[in-house]
Amino acid sequence: MKSFRKELWFKTPTRRQLVNITPEVQNCIIESGVKEGLCLINAMHITASVFINDDESGLHHDYEVWLEKLAPEKPYSQYRHNTFEDNADAHLKRTVMGREVVVAITDSRLDFGPWEQIFYGEFDGKRKKRVLVKIIGE
Repeated sequence: MKSFRKELWFKTPTRRQLVNITPEVQNCIIESGVKEGLCLINAMHITASVFINDDESGLHHDYEVWLEKLAPEKPYSQYRHNTFEDNADAHLKRTVMGREVVVAITDSRLDFGPWEQIFYGEFDGKRKKRVLVKIIGE
């Protein structure tokens, strides 16, 4: 069995952003040489997430509105965490959106259902963060 590890690095220009990382993950699979196996993709920072959904701008807008209703960024004073930093909302948003995904690899390709894509969700951006891609298989 083969094992492959790679870090993908992102620095978003805005505090919150959704980035389709499917092509980068697919490139990792090609680089790994694994034809059949599993691919784990996880955010290595507590204010970012990795999730699977449709790459549709209306849905991305809906995520922003929905997450802001669940955990509004401001006022910062509403959160006990915000004594040193102002990112409590980002921690909560990450919890809702998830830390990682696992996708099957079949014939050297991500084995998706219709419309599925992998996203990096940044909720406290403007600084460099990483995503781990770990691939195991034959």
